[in-house]
Amino acid sequence: MFSVDDTLRPVSQMSDELVPSRYALRVGEIDVLVISDGVLPLPAATLATNAVPADLSAWLDERLLPPDVYTWPLNVVVVRSGGQTVLIDAGIGDAFPEFRAGQLALRLEAAGIDPASVTDVVLTHMHMDHVGGLLTDRLKNRLPPDVPIHVAAAELAFWESPDFSRNTFGGVSDVIGATAKRFLDDYRGQLRLFEAECEVAPGVVVRCTGGHTPGHSVVRLVSGGDRLTFLGDAVFPDHFDRPDWHNAFDHDPEEAVRVRIRLLRELAESREPLVAAHLSFPSVGRVADAGDVFRWLPINWEY
Repeated sequence: MFSVDDTLRPVSQMSDELVPSRYALRVGEIDVLVISDGVLPLPAATLATNAVPADLSAWLDERLLPPDVYTWPLNVVVVRSGGQTVLIDAGIGDAFPEFRAGQLALRLEAAGIDPASVTDVVLTHMHMDHVGGLLTDRLKNRLPPDVPIHVAAAELAFWESPDFSRNTFGGVSDVIGATAKRFLDDYRGQLRLFEAECEVAPGVVVRCTGGHTPGHSVVRLVSGGDRLTFLGDAVFPDHFDRPDWHNAFDHDPEEAVRVRIRLLRELAESREPLVAAHLSFPSVGRVADAGDVFRWLPINWEY
């Protein structure tokens, strides 16, 4: 079991990595650990398939980024509440060595988290970079054999007969589909389905929003007066400036835009912090409403 105090031990007692790969914070009585699974170098066009190419190039250039490749961060969250340890998403695993990701098992070890202590797994959705870690021997063989995996019923229904007709995956839909099938083959008996929302642990509430995938979900942590929302893939780095841009992996791009804007407006109004799977690590920050667009406000790191 972990706590924020455990994760703030001196580096010499932890991993020999020079770059930090975890960030600890508290939400009331809930301990939260954001862990980097690594990064995914992908064609920059995957950020915005409906963007005018010159607009996307300008967005990248303003950030001094290359025009052809965008390196997506990949974040996973572990929370401890009421004696339960909940793993939220599981990274991409080891099936894609060309990516600089798949580090979750190693980084759980570095943080002193024994996979055997995980009492629940929550999946925001079933894309390969969110379920792949559960297929690796290093994690699969160390999790409790009957650990419940919470996922929206609509997500399971979609992957029983997936439709990629509205995506622009650039040839990887077969890989995504195959990974989801393998996950279901291995874990179907452990799935715990919910319709609208589910409280997995005290103050840990999973809510199905749809959008990015038909059963995409977000996780809201509530303890005392503190709040934090894990948005999964509801928002990508370009969506604060251009919430109307379609991500290549959105299964219903127009619905994804509607969900994204609604969630960002809710969080801007409440001023509550958020974390997301593909924002720059540790991805903890707030969002401000700026008219038709938004502003991303990363938090100051606290040591």
